[in-house]
Amino acid sequence: MLAIRLAPEIEERLEALAARTGRTKTFYAREAILEHIDDLEDLYLAEQRLGEVRQNRSETISLQDVIKSYDLAD
Repeated sequence: MLAIRLAPEIEERLEALAARTGRTKTFYAREAILEHIDDLEDLYLAEQRLGEVRQNRSETISLQDVIKSYDLAD
C-alpha cells in the first residue's frame, strides 16, 4: 500500500479526469506511476550503457551492421 500527498491542483485534475472517464483516481495514479517507472528504468539503463561504452567496457554496433544483421536493407 502506498499513500501519497498531492498538491491540490493535481488532485483536482485527477478528480476531474476520473469523473469524465468513469475510472478511479487510483487507476490513473497507478497508470502514471507505471509509465514513469518505465521511462526512468529506460533512462537509467541508457546512462549505464553509455558509461560502459565511454569506459571502453562495452562495444558498440554501427547502424549499418544492425541493418545487415537483420537483413533490413531496402
